[in-house]
Amino acid sequence: MYLCKGIEKHKRMYKPIKIDREKLTIMDVSFPDLSTLDRTASAIGSNMYEGFEPSASHIALIRDYIMNKITFLQFVESAKKMIHA
Repeated sequence: MYLCKGIEKHKRMYKPIKIDREKLTIMDVSFPDLSTLDRTASAIGSNMYEGFEPSASHIALIRDYIMNKITFLQFVESAKKMIHA
């Protein structure tokens, strides 16, 4: 019984995001290929389970890190700025 209550709580917290695998977009943020989209979606999904509610800016930041366009330090600094904005 306790497990069911926990699952119901997570169902209420979960807000689906728009993923278009044909257009290669997540919340209208574009991706160069399906692999990068899938890796980004997986990273976002894992964090959404913990309560993260991504914005398009978050998705672009995660995409850029996955694509090695920014370093981990740049990723962390940008994420901090988003939190405190």
